[in-house]
Amino acid sequence: MNQPKSFRSGYTSIIGRPNVGKSTLLNRLVAQKVAATSNRPQTTRNKITGVVHLKGAQIILVDTPGIHPTKKTLNEMMVQASLSTCADVDLILVLIDAVEGFVEEDEFVLKSMEHAKTPKILVINKIDLVEKPKLLTLISEANDKSLFKEIIPVSALKEDGMEPLKELIVRYLPEGPEYFPKEMVTDCTETFLFKEIIREKILSLTRLEVPHSVAVIVENMEEQVNGVVKIDATLYTEKASQKKILIGQGGNMLKSIGRISRKEIEKRLGAQVYLKLFVKVKPNWRDQKQAVKEFVYPHDSL
Repeated sequence: MNQPKSFRSGYTSIIGRPNVGKSTLLNRLVAQKVAATSNRPQTTRNKITGVVHLKGAQIILVDTPGIHPTKKTLNEMMVQASLSTCADVDLILVLIDAVEGFVEEDEFVLKSMEHAKTPKILVINKIDLVEKPKLLTLISEANDKSLFKEIIPVSALKEDGMEPLKELIVRYLPEGPEYFPKEMVTDCTETFLFKEIIREKILSLTRLEVPHSVAVIVENMEEQVNGVVKIDATLYTEKASQKKILIGQGGNMLKSIGRISRKEIEKRLGAQVYLKLFVKVKPNWRDQKQAVKEFVYPHDSL
């Protein structure tokens, strides 16, 4: 009689400096959009969980904010959120950008987590943008650091290398239970996902300091008798001038943010949505620990 094969499961943290493609990698591995993505740095503010269901294994991925030197309260708490995962996971994926190679910010990331005993795999992302000789040089440089159990080149955007990466991760996971049911791809609440969708649209539609000064709070969500889901959300920004930009001439910017956010939320919910957005000013909220906890980390013990 054949013995059943063991099931492997565990937690894997995705760590790296801002804008190396951590959220895109999470979404590709999960094969569903879980984390907000943008070509702007510091898009991710929270730890976001994505679950990869495989035959005989389950990978629980933790996307983290970009690690970077900073003096701003919000950014310090983002870095703290990232580093706090290092001791609690079974494996760490360290992401770098193939185009830029090891830059000073990457060295800062490595130094920040030098005391973490957790095994580390280096993921070289965006390989579709570099020639092979440059990639081989980068792999050689990474080997010289003697920090990584494995080195794997991928392109998260082009979905290149995703299957080998999954297989590699599973090899480092312990035997364990199926933590999440098969239909579950994240443990994030719907209200969290919806505020991230709205914030992603703000990132894509606004520029300069405006997108980074905005926090989104979903104040209310309820299903009406006609099946329409009513969502009220408030956009907090730091200055009256930023509020004016978010509203736009004749309310056009706010309408655009609401329209494209609503379409994505409707797709996720499979129901008609009535989304109402409000804009308020909270001066210098990113430098106030209490405001950061309220707007960004309401359920975390940071």
